[in-house]
Amino acid sequence: MDYPPVSVVMPVKNEERHLAEAVRHVLGQDYPGPLELVLAVGPSADRTEQIARELAAADPRITVVANPSGAIPAALNAALRAARHEIIARVDGHALLPPDYLRTAVPVLASTGAADVGGLMAAEGVTPFQRAVAWGMTSKAGVGSAAFHTGGGAGPTLSVYLGVYRREAIEQAGGWDEKMLRAEDWELNYRIRARGGVIWFIPELYVTYRPRGSVRALCAQYFHYGRWRRVIVREHPETASFRYLAPPGSAALVGAGLLAGLAGLAGLVAGAPAAVAWLTVGLVIPLIYLAGITAVSALLSRGVQPGVRARLPLVLAVMHMGWGAGFLTSPRTLHRGREADTRVRSARKNAEGAAPVGRE
Repeated sequence: MDYPPVSVVMPVKNEERHLAEAVRHVLGQDYPGPLELVLAVGPSADRTEQIARELAAADPRITVVANPSGAIPAALNAALRAARHEIIARVDGHALLPPDYLRTAVPVLASTGAADVGGLMAAEGVTPFQRAVAWGMTSKAGVGSAAFHTGGGAGPTLSVYLGVYRREAIEQAGGWDEKMLRAEDWELNYRIRARGGVIWFIPELYVTYRPRGSVRALCAQYFHYGRWRRVIVREHPETASFRYLAPPGSAALVGAGLLAGLAGLAGLVAGAPAAVAWLTVGLVIPLIYLAGITAVSALLSRGVQPGVRARLPLVLAVMHMGWGAGFLTSPRTLHRGREADTRVRSARKNAEGAAPVGRE
């Protein structure tokens, strides 16, 4: 085929450790067509901007643009505006593209007529904890049945990891929602699908992803995932599924059982009536949950190194409870929604149109 030129857009912020390697994997593509890389750099506490400008000075294929807000969707829109080509590949500052990534994706984009094609988030850890997180992120026990996490056959899907887009599909959908601080790709793909576009999954596309390296970082990550998934379910109720509702359901049950059990134990210590002591039965719920995830991880992780296998119940619990807690506590004010923004813009436009002649 005649390979069209591709613009790779990469939001970066505090990526001093990974940026040079990520850029090397982009520029090292064995793609036969022209290639450019646009780095949208947010305010960083490290040398990210300096490294980005040094890389741009060394290679004319790299362009650096500013992203004052630091938010990923704003960075993607800024990079899109600076991009010159009609095929847009969205990449993260810590993602390591395989050499044949674009050479595999672009022909599928052409042959299927899809608006966006992408593949697997191939989580790979270095430390035992990271490897346990990687197992959880690629297992149905951890993240459900999302194809870009657990794999599957090629074909239409709801969303993919990163993605290679037709520029017109992004622009017709209105670009990335700059108030959507998590799940911005999923939400954009939802709007593309709503316009009749197809999102196409390619299992052969593996992009290496480095998982979080501590319990605290993993919990924060999944807490925010849950908060923003609630935004999507709130604004698009038809997207609710067992995969999204199981963690908050589990978190609610485990939390209620734990609180009841602790209240019962406190009542026993304080000499409360026997009826209060029955609240300790609530502890059965978190115990059953812990036993369940321990059994599931043991059953599904045969062949995994013992040091990694021992950490799996902890990792699954942090992922489930973090996501669930975020979902349950997500405030309605977290995201106003694009529809509200559109109404504001329309009202402003109407007001400007009614202004006296000569007024700017």
